[in-house]
Amino acid sequence: MKKNSEKENECLRPPLKIIAHIHTDFPEKFGIPRQSGLINALKAAIVFEPEYRNPYALRGLEGFSHLWLIWEFSEAVCDTWSPTVKPPRLGGNKRMGVFATRSPYRPNAIGLSSVKLDGIELNTELGPVLHVSGADLLDNTPIYDIKPYLPYTDSHPEAAGGFADPVKNYVLEVEFPEQLLALIPKTKREAILGVLAQDPRPAYQNDPIRIYGVSFAGFNIRFTVQDLLLTVCEITRMENELP
Repeated sequence: MKKNSEKENECLRPPLKIIAHIHTDFPEKFGIPRQSGLINALKAAIVFEPEYRNPYALRGLEGFSHLWLIWEFSEAVCDTWSPTVKPPRLGGNKRMGVFATRSPYRPNAIGLSSVKLDGIELNTELGPVLHVSGADLLDNTPIYDIKPYLPYTDSHPEAAGGFADPVKNYVLEVEFPEQLLALIPKTKREAILGVLAQDPRPAYQNDPIRIYGVSFAGFNIRFTVQDLLLTVCEITRMENELP
C-alpha cells in the first residue's frame, strides 16, 4: 500500500498540457529531416490553443532568433518501452540505449527541436502565430512548451557526438527535371530540394531500382537513388489536396 505522501505527490503532478500545434509540409513521417536545423528553407507555423492565445505570454520573444520546442511524438505514443533501440543512421541493425538516442520510442514520447524564429504574426482569428524555419516535425504535432534558445549557454561547439560522430554525413546530388519541378510552388522548391538531398531513405535501404515516395506540401514526389544521385521520376498531387 502506498504511503500518504506518495499519494499526495501523485495528485500534485498535473498532466502535460498541449499549448499549440505546429503546421508543416509533412503529412507523413517519411522524408522529415533527421534533426532540426538541417534545412532552413522548411517553413512552419505554430498556432496556439485558444487558452494560450494571450499575446502577453510572448512578450519579449521577438528579441530571440531561435527557439526550443518541446513536443510529443504523437505517432509513437505507447504503453511499453525498450531499453535499447536501433538508430536508422547505424543501418537499423545495431542496438543502442534509448537514452543515448533521439528515437521516438521512449518511456515518454517527448521530442526536442531547435528552430529559427522568423516572425510573430498577430492573427485576428488565431491570435499570435509563430512563423519558424528548420523544423523536423510532422504536420499538426502537439507542442508542450516553447523556450528561447540562449547561444551563450545552449551552444557547445566542442561537444562530443558519441557514436553519431563517425556516421558519414553526406548529401545527394538531386536530378529534378525542370518540367516536374515546375509543378511545385516556387516558395516550396528550395525546401523540397533540401529534403531530397538529405536522403530520406532509411540507412539500411539501398536498392537502386526501388521507387520511393515523399509526401510534401500536397504532392507525392517519387524518386530513385543510385550511388549518390537521386532522380525524381514522377510527381502527383495528393488526393486530399485536389481542388
